Amino acid sequence: MMTQLPCDDPKDLLRALYAQMQPESLFPLWEKLAALIPAQPDSPAKVHKWAYERIREYLMRAGGLISATQAERRVLILENPGLPGSSGITPSLYAGLQLILPGEVAPAHRHAQCALRFVLEGEGAYTSVDGERAIMSVSDLVLTPGGQWHHHGNASGQPMIWLDGLDIPTVRHFDASFAEKYASEEFPENAPAGDSLSRYGRNLKPLRGRVADRRPTHQPLFHYPYAEWRASLEALASGGAMIDPQLGHALEFFNPADGGSIMATISAHVRLLPAGFESRDRRSTDGTVFVVVEGRGEVVIEGDRIPLYPRDILVVPSWRASRFRADTELILFGYSDKACQEKLDLYREENL
Repeated sequence: MMTQLPCDDPKDLLRALYAQMQPESLFPLWEKLAALIPAQPDSPAKVHKWAYERIREYLMRAGGLISATQAERRVLILENPGLPGSSGITPSLYAGLQLILPGEVAPAHRHAQCALRFVLEGEGAYTSVDGERAIMSVSDLVLTPGGQWHHHGNASGQPMIWLDGLDIPTVRHFDASFAEKYASEEFPENAPAGDSLSRYGRNLKPLRGRVADRRPTHQPLFHYPYAEWRASLEALASGGAMIDPQLGHALEFFNPADGGSIMATISAHVRLLPAGFESRDRRSTDGTVFVVVEGRGEVVIEGDRIPLYPRDILVVPSWRASRFRADTELILFGYSDKACQEKLDLYREENL
């Protein structure tokens, strides 16, 4: 009668196989599938809030040590504590606070990345986009779309501080970054300040004849003033419109060329929550960066209560349920990668 020899343990054989494959950059999908295709989003980004006055203190100290010209952009990065070393506030978005002191110019350059500026402090500085200035006021939204020359200047007598929001991590993911410095500090002016706003900011556009418009057809508008969007939000809230139980009264900024998002990779919106209003829980796949524009309240995110004060900056990562409550009338600005997700047919939201 033959004696059957014991078989080697299959687990040991698999481990040996993995070790032999690894030098050839081959790996077993079955060991990684659950992590590569999770049942629902599981962002490494963390919920986090930055208090404006704390950031401002550090930013002003930096302003005394390095000029806007030396730095090219004097900015403090708001890096998510769950994404160390990434410079990202979410896996797809960047945020930073930029300071321009009186008399300074942040020199002209252009890059593949799309950027927005949301003004937090100061009046009268400007962002120049392809030779047209947008004179900036608190809570204005100003865009510098990818590929367009831009610089910033401050002829006022006070510091100007704004939030920069860019798609740097998205562009880095696709290895598609290009950047170029202009030959001189300022790009030459070729239109009066506010020209694009007067042409495209009233649901009208120039009728094209033989003379081509100097603004890109796909991205004509780059300035959304606070005075205008705040009035529209107030009119919505006071005009008898039913309040959305998850969002409050909310308006999305759009591109007048196509009715879509403000830029190809970034969406932005504003919300008004009346005093005493508490939203219902909502979650969505777009990680969102919020700025408290006006008022006080709190947000509850997966059981954690976070107080909200003017100019606080809050990041809510993908698929984290959030619920806002307004102690006083609360105005929020937010930007996210919703535009990019919608183009890729990835965006999802859920009202709880």
